[in-house]
Amino acid sequence: MKLKNKRFLITGAAQGIGYAICERFLSEGASIAMIDRNGATLEAAAAKLRAAGNVFPFAADVSDEAGIGAAVVAACEAMGGCDGVVNCAGVDLLKPFEETSRAEWDRTFAVNLTGPFLVCQAALPALKRRGGSIVNIASAAGLRPLVNRTGYCATKAGLVMFTKALSIDLSGYNIRANVLCPGITDTPQFRAEFENEPDPEAELASIISMYQIKRIASPHELAAAALFLASDESSYITGAALAADGGRSFH
Repeated sequence: MKLKNKRFLITGAAQGIGYAICERFLSEGASIAMIDRNGATLEAAAAKLRAAGNVFPFAADVSDEAGIGAAVVAACEAMGGCDGVVNCAGVDLLKPFEETSRAEWDRTFAVNLTGPFLVCQAALPALKRRGGSIVNIASAAGLRPLVNRTGYCATKAGLVMFTKALSIDLSGYNIRANVLCPGITDTPQFRAEFENEPDPEAELASIISMYQIKRIASPHELAAAALFLASDESSYITGAALAADGGRSFH
């Protein structure tokens, strides 16, 4: 088991990529603290996973400084420490630049960039005790931009550079920090977006055409990449941006 006796805190854990990461980490022997802002969805997700190992759910919004700080501290205490963090909570902003409001811009930054900052700061005292691994989930949109997603692209590019800088600042504590940049992934958020298009199948075909690997990724494929970055298999890797995007960012 690649994470035997390790304790990981995972945000955005109730569905999509975050939930798949929870499943995979549990299967590799980790205890997990699941953090998500949707309490009902979180409890349902945690109930499904409890048979697989130690699961500790905490409802909190990563953009709420006091709330997420308290949740992270409580999560670390519940697990008896913390060996790693996966920041997976995020929001999309699909809107032309000229139509984007200040409130929408601020909310996107608060969740996608300030959220990981707050989580990492709150978890740092626990991580410093034994060292550990931070994996931030950004996006291929942080490496190559997308149309009508100016705010989203800006936050994900910021998260890439935040992680690289963080890896330098925390290296003295034996803490690694890496960032995973997924491409198109079959999550509820993605399905809700393209299915609202006038011709969903045509929209999906258009999206897939941008990828060298002509299909949608499974959340479990992204979980496998997150596992690599979180585990000792990547023990000599820090400050790296891993594009798990079917080749889109290099197309």
